[in-house]
Amino acid sequence: MQTDTPQALLSTAVLPPSAFGATGAPVRAPGWPAPILRPGAPAPRWWLAVDGGGTHTRLRLAEAGGRVRAEGQAGPSALGQGAAAAWGAMEAALASAAAQAGLPPPAWADCALAAGLSGAGVAGWAQAFREADPGCAALLLASDGEAALQAAFAGGPGVLLIAGTGSVCEVRRADGQRATVGGWGWRCGDEGSGAWLGRQALAHAQRAVDGRAVCGALARAVLAAVQAAVPCQAGGAGAVGDAASPAAALQAYGDRARQGDLAALAPWVTQAAAQGDPAAEALLAQAARELEALVQAADPSGRLPVVLAGSVARHLQPRLHSDTRARCQPALADAPAGALQWLRAAFPTSSPKLP
Repeated sequence: MQTDTPQALLSTAVLPPSAFGATGAPVRAPGWPAPILRPGAPAPRWWLAVDGGGTHTRLRLAEAGGRVRAEGQAGPSALGQGAAAAWGAMEAALASAAAQAGLPPPAWADCALAAGLSGAGVAGWAQAFREADPGCAALLLASDGEAALQAAFAGGPGVLLIAGTGSVCEVRRADGQRATVGGWGWRCGDEGSGAWLGRQALAHAQRAVDGRAVCGALARAVLAAVQAAVPCQAGGAGAVGDAASPAAALQAYGDRARQGDLAALAPWVTQAAAQGDPAAEALLAQAARELEALVQAADPSGRLPVVLAGSVARHLQPRLHSDTRARCQPALADAPAGALQWLRAAFPTSSPKLP
């Protein structure tokens, strides 16, 4: 039976040959972020470079031209959690940075913002974020992976594997072509990430309660964690003392779990693996294979340098294939530095001359 190629399946779309990668799969290539300028706004006095994900937000406050004054941090600003939450996190991070610099928080109207945010590749989320703009003089929006890729290799070729709360692989190939692999979101993607590990651990605990899996160290740890997080409602079904029953706690936790809730279970996987739990060990091995698959799809040649970012990627580095480990190198700079590079490109007349 003939299997349709991606090109055949997408034959109704007008795509150039360059839209397909070495494996024949469509390339999701992000464009260089163009600034959205507010009509009539004065030249920005401040540059804000943001790296935002599902766990935290970092905001680098710089004078127009690029002189960094301070950096602030706040909670998550991944766009999957809503535009209002993302802007709220950045406002908190801006206040933190301004306090460190001994300044009052700048007005948004005085700021050019370059934001590398998780979920920016989802058109609806990105549009909602732009529509909620509180009045920035200029706004540049791209994914956190794009910002980190720009910084990691100073615009040169390389593979950036990010695995923290979520996962994605960004690549710039030798011919300058950029592409994204993975990063489809925590509900049905982000393989090998903290949220993925947590989701697998939760499913393992469910099987253990059913008797379909051994209730070892991993299952016991997950059950204890979800029971602590889901106190029993007075008179609720399945109550045992002051805590929900294991089955009720698993059901309640799974029903309400968001990305961060699932990722919060990932440390129990690494802890149980250290105790010799076979199920936890198998999950970590599978997570490493999932991350390897992202790198392989991004660079089938196996020749580009690789930078690992995110706590899960760094933790799983020893489990990656030896060839991949041999290609790993430190990033030249971090994601906020990449966002600052975008601002320098967007406002070259404000940039100081580089030596």
